[in-house]
Amino acid sequence: MFVIPMTRHSADLSQRIERLFNVDPDARALRSPALDVSETEQGYTLQLDLPGVAKEAVKIRIEGRRVSIDAEQPLPAALPEGERILHRERSVTRYSRSIALPLELDQAGSTAKLDNGVLTLSLAKRVPAGAGDLSVS
Repeated sequence: MFVIPMTRHSADLSQRIERLFNVDPDARALRSPALDVSETEQGYTLQLDLPGVAKEAVKIRIEGRRVSIDAEQPLPAALPEGERILHRERSVTRYSRSIALPLELDQAGSTAKLDNGVLTLSLAKRVPAGAGDLSVS
C-alpha cells in the first residue's frame, strides 16, 4: 500500500498518476457533463455544461422519452513552425450523457441552444392522441 500526500497540487498528482500508468496525453477523456432538469406543463428544460465545444460538434438524439447528447472538443490547432509544447494540462474531451424523462418527447417541438458553454434543450412533451371511436365494419 502506498500513500499519496494530499498537500501536493492536484495537477502535479494527476501528472504523476499519468506517468505511473503511462496514460496517452493525446487520448480523449470521456466526461459526463453536469446536468440540470426542470419541468413545465408543456415540456422539460435541460441545461448541460459543455465548455470549449462548438455548436457544430454537438449531436442530440431523441428516441421516445430518452435524450442522448454527445459532443467533442476540437483537436488543438497545429503549432506554428519552430514552436513546441513545454507543458500541457488541458486535453481534448468528449462529452456524453443520456437521460430518460418521464414522458415521451416531441422532436418537432423541441429546440437546442448553445451559449457560453451551456447547452440548453427545450424539449416539448408529446401530446397523447385524444380518445376516439372505432367503428365496426
